[in-house]
Amino acid sequence: MKREGHSFKRRLTAFLVVLALAGLISVLATTLLSDRDTRSDGFALGEEAPPIQGVDTAGQRIALQDYRGQAVVVNFWASWCKPCVQEMPLIDEAYREGKFKLISVNAGESKGTVNEYLREHGISFPVLIDATGQASDRYRVVGLPATFVIDEQGRLSRMGVGELTDREQLDALLSGAGEES
Repeated sequence: MKREGHSFKRRLTAFLVVLALAGLISVLATTLLSDRDTRSDGFALGEEAPPIQGVDTAGQRIALQDYRGQAVVVNFWASWCKPCVQEMPLIDEAYREGKFKLISVNAGESKGTVNEYLREHGISFPVLIDATGQASDRYRVVGLPATFVIDEQGRLSRMGVGELTDREQLDALLSGAGEES
C-alpha cells in the first residue's frame, strides 16, 4: 500500500510540475504575441504602410515609396490559389483603365511560373516576385488573396483577405483612397 501512495504522489507531483510549466509557457507566449501585435510596424489602418521593394517579372525595380502621392493597391496572390485566379481579370481590367496604381505581389512562386501564368491568362500588369516571403511577412499575409490600399501619404487605408468578386467590391475598396475619377 505504501508503494501505491508514493507512486500516486510522484504522479501527482509530476502532473503539477507539467501544469505549472504549461502555464508559464502560456504566459510567455501571450506576452510575446501581444508585444508583436502592439508594436508600431505600419500594419494598423492609418499607419505608414510597410515598405515593399523588389524586381518585377519584366526586370523592373518596384518600390512602394516611389508611389508616394498616389493611391496604390497592393495585392498578394499565387497561381495555385483559385480565388486569386478568379479575381485576376477584374483587377487587370480596372488596372488597364488606369483606376489605380498596382503592386501585384506573387507569394512564393518562381518568375517562370508567374510569367507563364500571366501570358496564358492575358494579364497585363507587372508582378513582383516574393519568393522569400519578405513582403508577405511584412504585411502579415496569412491567406490569399490579400489586398491592401495605401493612400497618397503612404498610409494603410484599407485591407481585406479574400476574393474580390465584382467591380462594385473593388470600387468600394478603392473609395476614399484617392481613386482617380
